[in-house]
Amino acid sequence: MTKPFKFKQFEIHQDRCAMKIGTDGVLLGAWTEIDNNTYNILDIGSGTGIIALMLAQRSAADNIEAIELDGDAFEQCTENFENSPWGDRLFCFHAGFDEFVDEYTEVEPDESELYDLIVSNPPFYKEDVTSGDSARDAARQNTSLPFDELVEGVSKLLTKEGSFSTIIPFKEESRFIALAAQNGLHPSRITRVKGTQTADTKRSLLQFSFIEHEIDENELIIEAERHQYTNDYTALTQAFYLNM
Repeated sequence: MTKPFKFKQFEIHQDRCAMKIGTDGVLLGAWTEIDNNTYNILDIGSGTGIIALMLAQRSAADNIEAIELDGDAFEQCTENFENSPWGDRLFCFHAGFDEFVDEYTEVEPDESELYDLIVSNPPFYKEDVTSGDSARDAARQNTSLPFDELVEGVSKLLTKEGSFSTIIPFKEESRFIALAAQNGLHPSRITRVKGTQTADTKRSLLQFSFIEHEIDENELIIEAERHQYTNDYTALTQAFYLNM
């Protein structure tokens, strides 16, 4: 049996999940801004449940829900939730995002039933190659959750003053922001992520709301040199990683 991935306050079993714990999920879980009025949180495409668990550690939100389409990942996510210190606040639905949105909005939900914060580390692997693992490929290919479908669904589930955060390839940033604008969502924070000072920018961390803000933009570099993390990355993740 594969050993669980241990964090400071919880652990993750991931042997049945196609997509394992990676830097993207940890970045999103640590970076997402949570205000004091956050009571309902939704994690779209939860995989192992890592992001929802990080948000449970960081917040006092009463209700943290997750959606996972893959059956094995759903079962493992549920077990990871139940085995955590916050099991009474965490719940995972076995569903696709489109059917979840349709069911949730079949009768127009009251504002109190909507989510104050929605997060998603969406599948965005666009190259037409296969790893030989169909579950992993489905998790990575954005055909399983196109960006336009993600943003449109989020706009229907978010409270008027809520926020939505995500991590995407840097090369998709402009297109994603344009799609969000079509659904009334405006960026409030943007952090562009590089592996090292001299590396190309690989990821964009984005947080949106229905309210237009002056955008807080910055850059995050993960490593000063090989296996030597920058102070910024250490400060962001040290509440979670055992050796930070």
